[in-house]
Amino acid sequence: MNPGNFFAELKRRNVYKVAVAYAIVGWLLVQIATQVFPFLEIPNWVVRLVIVLVAIGFPIALVIAWAFEATPEGIKRTEVADKMPTKAGQKKHAWIYVVVIAGVISVALFFLGRYTASRTAEDGRPGGPSLPQKSIAVLPFENLSDDKNAAYFADGIQDEILTKLASIADLKVISRTSTAKYKSKPEDLRTVSQQLGVATVLEGSVQKAADKVRVIVQFIDARTDSHLWAKTYDRDLADVFAIQSEVAQEIADSLKAKLSPAEANTLASAPTKDTQAYDLFLKGEFEQRVANSNFRPESFDQAVRWYKEAIARDPNFALAIAQLAICQLRRHWLTDPLTEAEVIDAGKMAKQALTLAPDLAEAHIAVGLFHYYGFREYEPALTEFQRALQLQPNNALALSFIAFVHRRQGKWDLTLDELKKSIELDPRNAYTIGGLAETDIFLRMWKEAEDFAQRGLTIDPHESTCMRMLLLGSLNQTGSAQEPLRLLATFPPDDLLLPNTGVFDMVIGTRGEAFVLGRDFEAALKACETGTVATTNEWHRFAAKAGIRVLAGDVAGAQPDAEKARQLLETRQRDYPRDVRSLRALSWAYLALNRKTDAINTARKAVELLPLEKDAVLGSGNLAALAEIQARTGAAKEAVENLRKLLSIPAGETISIARLRIDPVWDPIRNNPGFQQLLTMKEHIGP
Repeated sequence: MNPGNFFAELKRRNVYKVAVAYAIVGWLLVQIATQVFPFLEIPNWVVRLVIVLVAIGFPIALVIAWAFEATPEGIKRTEVADKMPTKAGQKKHAWIYVVVIAGVISVALFFLGRYTASRTAEDGRPGGPSLPQKSIAVLPFENLSDDKNAAYFADGIQDEILTKLASIADLKVISRTSTAKYKSKPEDLRTVSQQLGVATVLEGSVQKAADKVRVIVQFIDARTDSHLWAKTYDRDLADVFAIQSEVAQEIADSLKAKLSPAEANTLASAPTKDTQAYDLFLKGEFEQRVANSNFRPESFDQAVRWYKEAIARDPNFALAIAQLAICQLRRHWLTDPLTEAEVIDAGKMAKQALTLAPDLAEAHIAVGLFHYYGFREYEPALTEFQRALQLQPNNALALSFIAFVHRRQGKWDLTLDELKKSIELDPRNAYTIGGLAETDIFLRMWKEAEDFAQRGLTIDPHESTCMRMLLLGSLNQTGSAQEPLRLLATFPPDDLLLPNTGVFDMVIGTRGEAFVLGRDFEAALKACETGTVATTNEWHRFAAKAGIRVLAGDVAGAQPDAEKARQLLETRQRDYPRDVRSLRALSWAYLALNRKTDAINTARKAVELLPLEKDAVLGSGNLAALAEIQARTGAAKEAVENLRKLLSIPAGETISIARLRIDPVWDPIRNNPGFQQLLTMKEHIGP
């Protein structure tokens, strides 16, 4: 056969036209499948099927083009179509329009795909915020051990790998508090990527048996849910530290992270050589995490016991010593205060850890907490927290401590900025989000506070600070108790007020507070007798009940509870003379007992111990408590002066003009001209 005649025949039979048209339309279909299907969450196998069918269809289309032709009477075999008469001037240009339109659409989809691919590579999701390429979240490790109580060990392996990575300045590493909210192997890693703001995740499992351990890890690009690598480590238990170092180094290498010599040394280091001491330490870590979530003294105490056993085996175990000091100091701050001697002992432990390991971030945090929690020595505390952050640039906890110290100092702009940075590294930490909401409440930024409180409750519906800030924002902005009372009905009743944390106000408490502002005093009294409030320190309950009855006008009925509160609080003051919260409660007990001079002097003592200049948080509360007692004891002028000062500074947690209008605390001076003038003031809003 003459090749020239063959190609001429291909042209005559429109095979060329069909080939070109099919190629362009097929490419269009492939572009639609690869660029559009992922947005519709159509499985990848469908995309592959479309590509295969397009490829298979090409030779079939050419065969059909050779054998058949489209005519005005329909599809006919080519031999039949050749014998049919052709109308003069008849032209067949329809195929050209199909090709041109398909080509334009294909090119548009191609460039759109290139654009969105580059965006996805940076963002992890189309149109989303930038996701740093060098970012990682270490998800909870699954416990595959026969002993299901060994979950603490799997947690410890995960935590140590994360801690090593947190020391690398070239990486963004999400804190454990946020990753703990997820399963070991989430079904939708793209969502995890978006929520945590990371490009990659590490999944893992741990199986411990006798003196052997198996650790399996998988490093995954979370944006595309594609595995980058996976490894299995079968080692003796004594080699567990080597496993942690190797995994951390492998991740750093995969993300092309630049390591300083100090960071490389941190990755290779082990906290102790005694594996049994390390096992006891991990039990302490597990129990301290429980304590930090439930604030119960017994959980802190159990953690202390595990740490002490670990230190008994290895007296030079600096990390265990540092965490023991941190545990003691957090118990002091969050639950029952320690005596001054006990606080000093905790400080000695923190400094011992620092002597043993000068470059241990946790040791610097422990010393910082000694200065901050122990004696409100802010500048030394900041120095230690900032050093911890230098050693671990991804340490969200150190960042939040810096923010909270700045808040005590009244440095509100710094506080907001640092809390937001902390949340970037710990985006699912409802406690820190609650701290940001509380800061906004002080600044009377009600809408911002509500948004953050709602965000925190979406993550953890039981987060007490977020619940309290949501209530206070509504109360103090609107001056109406109706919306807070509606919100109260949606909260878990037993979890609203955590025992011994200061969330329960010394006079009425959050729940009772809403009822009191709505002047439903019976409901407020009932709130003091139910839930966790009834099981906390008795002086809380007796002082609250006495205060509520005073506000209701039943002074005689308040006296039995006030006398019980007085006895307990005077004893507590002998043991903890610097406890300003118990001083506030004692002033109300004296007020209910008609000991007005004692009430004023006690409230003033709290202000003297912690004035605004020393603590912008508790200081404003102390001054407001003094104004309350002054209003109730006939010192109207002094009460008005203190209220005017509070309205001119960030003190929105306790004082707002809307709240002044409804709070029964101010009933004795409500018609005072000075008080009425306060209601026309422009209160301080913002930093």
